[in-house]
Amino acid sequence: MAILTVESLSFKYPLCERAAINNVSFTLEEGEFVILCGEGGSGKSTLLRCLKREVIPNGDLAGKIIVQGEDTDNMSTAASAAVIGFVSQECEQQIVTDKVWHELAFGLESIGADKEEISLRVAETAAYFGFSDKLHMDTADLSGGEKQLLALAAVMVMRPKILVLDEPASQLDPIAARSLAETVRRLNRDRGITVIIAEHRLDNILPFADRLMLLKDGELVICDERDKALAYAEDDLLSEMPAPVRIFHELGCEGKYPCDVNSARRFVVGRYKNDIRMLETVKGSHSESKALEAKNVTYRYERDAKDIIDGLTLTVYEGEIFALLGANGSGKTTALSLISGGCRAVSGSIKIFGKKLKEYKNNSLYKGNVSLLPQDVTTLFLHNTVREELSEMNISQIPFGLDKYSDKHPYDLSGGERQLLALAKVLAVKPKLLLLDEPTKSLDALAREKLLNILKELKASGMTIVIVSHDTEFCAECADRCSVLFMGRALPPMPTAQLLDNNDFFTTPSSLISRGHYDLAVTPQDVISLCRKNGRAER
Repeated sequence: MAILTVESLSFKYPLCERAAINNVSFTLEEGEFVILCGEGGSGKSTLLRCLKREVIPNGDLAGKIIVQGEDTDNMSTAASAAVIGFVSQECEQQIVTDKVWHELAFGLESIGADKEEISLRVAETAAYFGFSDKLHMDTADLSGGEKQLLALAAVMVMRPKILVLDEPASQLDPIAARSLAETVRRLNRDRGITVIIAEHRLDNILPFADRLMLLKDGELVICDERDKALAYAEDDLLSEMPAPVRIFHELGCEGKYPCDVNSARRFVVGRYKNDIRMLETVKGSHSESKALEAKNVTYRYERDAKDIIDGLTLTVYEGEIFALLGANGSGKTTALSLISGGCRAVSGSIKIFGKKLKEYKNNSLYKGNVSLLPQDVTTLFLHNTVREELSEMNISQIPFGLDKYSDKHPYDLSGGERQLLALAKVLAVKPKLLLLDEPTKSLDALAREKLLNILKELKASGMTIVIVSHDTEFCAECADRCSVLFMGRALPPMPTAQLLDNNDFFTTPSSLISRGHYDLAVTPQDVISLCRKNGRAER
């Protein structure tokens, strides 16, 4: 039975010549799990927001959205607010109250539910999502994963029929992202809720998908059952797929695509020999000069609070790309803030190019020495157009591809486009040490590849780069060495492939697919190369 019908939906932002979405039509059946794919700027977020009347962007909307046979334009405010639940990628902006219990109750209070019903729904929702013992916590004190889960719980307390999620895992570590995906799947399976989700990190959700939709330049070009869509899809969809699909596709195999690690592992181990177990890898090179040296650094947010950074000791050498992994709330962003001088350590020392931070006077630290790309890149934007943001910069040596967005407001760019614009800005000061906090957040496959090439160019020019990221596959492709931040301390760094090959959770799908059959194969290209070198096994 159809639960959602979209008819000839189009939307155009103010002052834009081209529609963000154009003549989109589709129908969702009750209980379906649907993944919305597409490059950055293809219109995914716009489409999802248009489905929820309360969060439709400012602009011109045409077409119809029908839920359970009723046009959403004719629904009451209470019915419209409850029937479709929306969870954005910016969970902190979606959380509006100071306490967990109040966040869960807020939506029900807004539609005038009585106190007894509110208490009952909050109690059972808190129990389902694991917040029963955290109801009186400040929402600000939750980890990133807990905030995203709370945003989802606050939507589900309204008992929606349709759950719309816009890149909900973009800021989560691998373990939290997997947990969130399993929670959404459980809601879909156990309660029959229809799910439509846009996400670039598909490893955890592709196995659950009934259907795939692909937006391209604002138009819906694919809307079909998952396996059918993969069978006839071209590179614009397959490049967005996780490692199991890409490995199968690049090896030119025929048949049903493997969509999870287990099926991909059976395919690789069963079909390919392993006489050659490891590629001849070139170890990451760097000088012996230290770009960054932190010794026994501690930091806490308040005088009597627990140390967030507790004895951090870390050395990064000039000319290397260094990646720092860790769970949400482990202190990675705080560590970058300390290194960049954004906050001052309680104890310990930090040296940048052999000089203590406090010895950099009159902002000299930021004049050709250190530059930070923050997690919230919108804090860097000061003007009304991309052209104005870039007007005083000389970035011609790096192909950012931002010219076509010159007349757009930075806030109207897709998440990936904003990331590249912000990177262009922080590179304008030509730093010797570049700090990147979650640089692949919201990046599609094409933009991610562009960023990878940019970082390799910067390293070749002599720049030192430190990346904080949950994107283990990206780190595998670019980082020379890697460490995990745990309990406020950096564990001993290792060559990136070695560290990922030793981990069970902070690792890559490619490593899990090939582990035991091949060694140190941590990217899809590693696995593909080894399969080709070894050839097919006799069957």
